[in-house]
Amino acid sequence: MKWIKKGLIYCANQTSEWAYSHAAVPTPYHFSDTVLRIFCAFRDRENISRIGYVDVEADNPKNIVNISVNPVLDIGMLGAFDDNGVLPASIVKYEGKLYLYYGGFQLGVKIPYYIFCGLAISTDNGNSFKRYQTVPITDRSNAESFFRVANYVIKDHEQWKMWYIAGSSWINLHGKMLPEYSIKYLESPDGVTWGKEGKLCISPQNDEHGFGRPYIVKSEQGYKMYYSVRSLSKGYQLGYAESTDGIYWKRRDEEIGISVSPEGWDSLSQCYCAFIKHKKKTYLFYSGNNYGETGFGYAELDMESS
Repeated sequence: MKWIKKGLIYCANQTSEWAYSHAAVPTPYHFSDTVLRIFCAFRDRENISRIGYVDVEADNPKNIVNISVNPVLDIGMLGAFDDNGVLPASIVKYEGKLYLYYGGFQLGVKIPYYIFCGLAISTDNGNSFKRYQTVPITDRSNAESFFRVANYVIKDHEQWKMWYIAGSSWINLHGKMLPEYSIKYLESPDGVTWGKEGKLCISPQNDEHGFGRPYIVKSEQGYKMYYSVRSLSKGYQLGYAESTDGIYWKRRDEEIGISVSPEGWDSLSQCYCAFIKHKKKTYLFYSGNNYGETGFGYAELDMESS
């Protein structure tokens, strides 16, 4: 495949106190026939993230039509798993409601932070969300004690399926603590109740130590996964894998068809990608340098290469 870069869409450059910087983890949703709503994590001056959105024209995502004035999901109550930041992971439309699976940050003392997955539900088409519960739906377990997050969820007939990152360790690189985690898979009967340990899908290789949010496309031929790979030598780069059953994956990172630019907003890293189709077009949204500090943009699939 080959992606044609279309450029930067948006970055919160001191837009407001709660959206002072960044535009990370772009998560697209068909808000209407003509509008794509891109949920993102924006940071305040203290680097605490909240979830808002950027609405763009579906036929031409470079054209912004609306930006959220307030967060659609704020941080959790003091002491909760998400009291130091929230970020979107995936959206599932179910029974007229939107299920938002999101990551919640909580600071640590002897390690920098913990991240677990929460669930919030919207009854107004994504203009606001209310927490399903104040504790994570994928909380810590013996096998996955520090990270159970970046959950991409689909409802496949009667089964709910989740791909997510999980881990229980940190590494110290020249005095900087870096998390280590793999991509795993779980199933649920209701989208809320999940097991304590997933099946391993993809683990780090060579100098890799983690992955960004996996994004899954299911077809009659099987599954495709778009994700970002976090390595010591290259930072965040985009990756791609294929599977027949959604559990056992073959990495084909060399086929992703997109890489960092020589200069500009995505010259150092590309991360947190998301895939969506609109009419005959296919878009790949992703964040740029320094975990989305430079904002998010998109690329369009070259149909002649697909």
